[in-house]
Amino acid sequence: MKAIIVEDKTYIRKGLLNLLDLVDTNINVVGECESVKDACIVVKACEPELVFLDINLTDGTAFDFLEQTKEQNFKVIFITAYEEFALQALKAGAVDYILKPVALEELETAIEKVTTLSVEEQKKQINTAKAVWNNDDAKLIISVHDSFQVIDINVLLYCESDKGYTTFYCSDNKKYVVSKTLKAFEERLLESNFTRPHQSFLVNLKFIDRYDKSGVIYLKNEQKIPVSFRKKDAFLKAFLNTNTTG
Repeated sequence: MKAIIVEDKTYIRKGLLNLLDLVDTNINVVGECESVKDACIVVKACEPELVFLDINLTDGTAFDFLEQTKEQNFKVIFITAYEEFALQALKAGAVDYILKPVALEELETAIEKVTTLSVEEQKKQINTAKAVWNNDDAKLIISVHDSFQVIDINVLLYCESDKGYTTFYCSDNKKYVVSKTLKAFEERLLESNFTRPHQSFLVNLKFIDRYDKSGVIYLKNEQKIPVSFRKKDAFLKAFLNTNTTG
C-alpha cells in the first residue's frame, strides 16, 4: 500500500516513519510534505492509497486538503494533538485517528481499522467530521472534573492560563477551569475569531471594546487584558482587520 505523510512537524514525520518500520504491514511511504499546497501536488504525483494527515497544517487544515483532492481515491488516518474540538469532530464521524506523540499500538489499531473500510465508506465518515468542524454554531467541549462541558464559542469572552490551568470566561458570567494550558485550545480558537495578545490570554475579537495604545485591551464588560510587546504587532493586525478604524 502506497502512503504519504502530511504533517507540519519534522520530528512527528520521522517518528511515524520509524514506527511504520516496526509495524508488520506492507505500507510503503512514497512522499512527505507539511502544507495543503504541497500535499495536493504530492497526492496527484504519487497517487497514494493511504494518507497520514495532520489536522492543522502550515497553510490550512486537513479538511481544506480533502476538499481540494475530493476526486482522488485514498484512505485517511488523521494525526492530531490532544485538542478538544479536533477530537470532537473526528469522533463524530468515527474517523480513524492517532494522537501525537504517536504510539505504536494506536498506529497498529488505526491501520487495521482503515484497511477494512472502502474509500467510499470512509468518505462518508469524513464528511460527518467535516460538518462538525465547519459548524457555524461551533461548540468547544472541555473536560471539567468528572464531566465534559460544552461551551458556545460565540459567548466565550476570553481564556486565561496560569500554572498549567486554563480558565474560560463567558459573557453569561460563567467560568470553567481545566487542567490544560492555552496551547491545547489555541489552534481551534484562533480559527474562530480569537487572538492571543499575551502568553497567558486568548481573547474573542468580537468582545473587544477598545485598545489603549499603552498596551491594554478593554473588553465590553470593562475587563482589562494586557498586550505583550512581543505579540503586539500580530494582535494589532488581527484587531485592525476585524474593526473599522478612523
